[in-house]
Amino acid sequence: MKKGFTLAEVLVTLGIIGVVSALTVPTLMKNHQKKTFTVQLHKVYSEFQQAAQNYMNDNNAVSMTEAGLTSQAAVEQFSKNYLKTVNHCNATATTPCFAASYKNLDGTSFSFTAWGVAHAFSLASGAAILVDYPSYYSVEVDGHTSRYGDMLVDVNGPSGPNIAGRDLFLMEFYEDGSVDVAGATPECRQLGACGGKTVSQIREDLFNSSCFSSTKAAGCFGKILNDGWEMTY
Repeated sequence: MKKGFTLAEVLVTLGIIGVVSALTVPTLMKNHQKKTFTVQLHKVYSEFQQAAQNYMNDNNAVSMTEAGLTSQAAVEQFSKNYLKTVNHCNATATTPCFAASYKNLDGTSFSFTAWGVAHAFSLASGAAILVDYPSYYSVEVDGHTSRYGDMLVDVNGPSGPNIAGRDLFLMEFYEDGSVDVAGATPECRQLGACGGKTVSQIREDLFNSSCFSSTKAAGCFGKILNDGWEMTY
């Protein structure tokens, strides 16, 4: 007598496989997407900091402002000379560097309207960067004054999902060429001058207050730094 499976058994097995796939495949795809975005983000993070160091070295300077990054024209020249750029845009007409519209993680609209004096450009890697020329903000913590500028990064340019905190992130570039979030100053990271907090706490607090509904995608990048370049949210 030959042994085998009945049609009913085969159908039940296929049904179970289908249910398991329906439950697991979307999660696997989402995790893969997150990993892809963080890898791309890390690449831009490293590339920009290396470009900043080269820019300061070539100009015998110890800060970005001393090196000459003090105008929109200087930002454009910096991007052309030190980064592999393929397109140049501006704050009011960011296409083709950025997408026409974005959403926050909570579903609300993300707006570029606050970036009126900036220079946008896209990289050969497909990422896009918008530098808020040269609006350096000053912050004093524990007797140390730091200056930094806003920088928006879309890790895959106009391609989707175009969601702040997924493929669009706010970074701050400090005068020493380092990149972090607002409040995580070079003195905080290097000397512990953080106003009674740790670097991790500063990043975590900004993530909790701003990542999901901020008009500037603030806080999401710091959370990724805290979690070892993993998108855990």
